[in-house]
Amino acid sequence: MNTWHKVSVKYTKQFNNGTLKRVTENYLINGINFTDVEARVHQEIGAFVRGEFVVKAIKNEDFSDIFQYDDAETWYKAKVVYVSEDVDSGKEKKINNNFLVSAHSIKDAAERMEESLKGLMVSFDITKIEESNILEIFPYIAQETEEE
Repeated sequence: MNTWHKVSVKYTKQFNNGTLKRVTENYLINGINFTDVEARVHQEIGAFVRGEFVVKAIKNEDFSDIFQYDDAETWYKAKVVYVSEDVDSGKEKKINNNFLVSAHSIKDAAERMEESLKGLMVSFDITKIEESNILEIFPYIAQETEEE
């Protein structure tokens, strides 16, 4: 099973004005385990970072789904709550889910979350939306095996 991992990477970044600065940036990578994620970090981040970089941290992230829109680069984390009824006891239980959505603003993120979740068969509340510090997302890509 693949899970999302937030990876903090420290490297020297060159800005548009030519200055260099050490920065730590966060990326979200979908992978099977920490070893797989670290290998993918070196593959993905190494493609655009000049020089050396250090993986400072890798931690699991719990996102139910990610809604990516091509027109926006800022990621927002949304907390969505819905009520589920336990089949055995008949009691209602609140379920919390975290989602990630790309948008231009918090208002835009809320509208996109509403649009993305409108097909749910249960009523839900978006209880929190905040800007995430994730710069880019790298979904899992299955390796194709070559047939001889």
